[in-house]
Amino acid sequence: MFAVIKTGGRQYRVVPDDVLEIGKIAGDVGTIVQLGEVLLVGGDAPVLGTPTVAGASVAAEVLQHKRGPKVISFKKRRRKNSRRKRGYRDEITVLRITEILTNDNKPTIGPRPKREKVAAKPAEGDDEAPKAVKKKAPAKKAATAKKKAAK
Repeated sequence: MFAVIKTGGRQYRVVPDDVLEIGKIAGDVGTIVQLGEVLLVGGDAPVLGTPTVAGASVAAEVLQHKRGPKVISFKKRRRKNSRRKRGYRDEITVLRITEILTNDNKPTIGPRPKREKVAAKPAEGDDEAPKAVKKKAPAKKAATAKKKAAK
């Protein structure tokens, strides 16, 4: 099953477990948001909305908020000593589609737990993990000895 949704003036074709970047929407990281403007629900019997499908929505988990790449707008008028350079970065929200809902249903899948990093276990024979050895810089005795000899 797939759906075509509209958000931020753009349309996206989504299926469950898709990760997509859209314009910034409200929602904390790790929460589930519902996108209500569903234009089409596809599958065995596709349903086309006029303009949207009644009772359909898409549930998505907010993964992160970030900024997009820098876009530079440079304008120059030749022989007029006139130029303007402006740049900006879009605010982006990264979403993972959890499920496509119809008939005014509520999301059943909650946010996924974050994976914890597993620390490497030491070998059975060793009681402690090997420690990193720091090298010290050589002493600067030779330089000071040359200065004293010169005097």
